[in-house]
Amino acid sequence: MLFTGKKEKTNRVLIEQTILEKYNQYYRLAYSYVHNEADACDIVQNGAYKALRGSHTLKQPEYVQTWIYRIMLNECFSHVKASGFLSYEAMQEKNGEEAAVEDRYANLDLQRAMDALSNSDRAVVILKYFEDRKLEEIAEILDENVNTVKSRLYRSLKKLRELLEENENLSKIQRQQRNRLS
Repeated sequence: MLFTGKKEKTNRVLIEQTILEKYNQYYRLAYSYVHNEADACDIVQNGAYKALRGSHTLKQPEYVQTWIYRIMLNECFSHVKASGFLSYEAMQEKNGEEAAVEDRYANLDLQRAMDALSNSDRAVVILKYFEDRKLEEIAEILDENVNTVKSRLYRSLKKLRELLEENENLSKIQRQQRNRLS
């Protein structure tokens, strides 16, 4: 009994340190799903709570980062699913307001294209390109085969490329129409 308590306490300290060290990464991950500061903070807070509460289930302390990432991703997925998530742009359109988000994001087209991906495909792209994770780490975080992660990554990149090309073509047409009207 005493050994289990000591292991749990050691895990808890390790989890606390990891959360504090990687907080910004977890926040960026959450923000990439919800595009809202308050919701991203809530997701990280809930994920941290669940990680600390479940510290006794961490079997291999050397995989603590992977374990916490999985918890944070599950929190993101749960939040998006539970809230019937609407993006900021969709909420503004629903309320009849003009979307003023373009000033806030460096590349709105990329954000919209990322939003078009499924949660699991988006997770692969975010972990690979925004969190600079290796494919093996991503496979471990998502509890999937490396080849599945590779396939998902390449499929997602192809879809992103297509969506961005569509947006670029649409933008060209809109510019041409404005120039004709001027």
